Amino acid sequence: QAAAGVGGVIKMVEAMRHGVLPKTLHVDEPTPHVEWPEAVRLLTREREWPESEGPRRAAVSSFGVSGTNAHAVLEQAPAEEPEADESAEDTGPWAWTVSGRTPEAVIAQAGNIAAFAAERPGLRTGDIAVSLATTRTRLEHRAAVVAADRDELIAALRDLTADDVTAISADNETAFLFAGQGGQYAGMGRELAERFPVFAEAFGRAAAEIDRRLGAEHPVADVAFGMPGTEGLLDRTLYTQTALFALQVGLFRLYEHWGVRPAVLVGH
Repeated sequence: QAAAGVGGVIKMVEAMRHGVLPKTLHVDEPTPHVEWPEAVRLLTREREWPESEGPRRAAVSSFGVSGTNAHAVLEQAPAEEPEADESAEDTGPWAWTVSGRTPEAVIAQAGNIAAFAAERPGLRTGDIAVSLATTRTRLEHRAAVVAADRDELIAALRDLTADDVTAISADNETAFLFAGQGGQYAGMGRELAERFPVFAEAFGRAAAEIDRRLGAEHPVADVAFGMPGTEGLLDRTLYTQTALFALQVGLFRLYEHWGVRPAVLVGH
């Protein structure tokens, strides 16, 4: 009975995956003892399960001889993202993180990682960054180096000193600060929007809402990205603060997407 229920789940998962409504087995016509609504039809043959605006859904029931009934509603899984192209350029910047029980241990570990990376030029810089950030124990003394390419990262690890090491306690919390005027520059956020869809979507929504409420002559996104015809506008307060706000909303959502969530958010 349990196996039959699992079999039903597998059957419907495959049906949703392949877009097929399978034929109902061992039944030629619905029971006459139920007043079936017009929308309900018995699947006497296999049919196509067309795409619609929402995901496909199906219900699966399993009836036990003891009287126990189980019912599950299944929903089509989101479309799988294409696998990363292994031949694609390994572009930075990247952050390599390191931790240890003491500052001296951090420096020693940084040297070990630098030697490891230098001896294995075939390893992708981004893969090393992900492994260091997600698969290693985060000890209480930590340091990070950020650079655009592998050689710079290796050199930065070798140059680490105790002054570069930060002590983290269990009571530390993450805070995000939205900066005020002064940090703007033409083109800010443009490369992030091109590279990270999460940033592009959040920044675009914030900028569009600002445009709707502000009614300014130029779209905030165009001014932030330094598009032709917007030269000098970013230094006007009207655009400076609104563009910075949209940028920082995008950054917030990007960090959140990466699993970095603040306990506190403050701003200008």
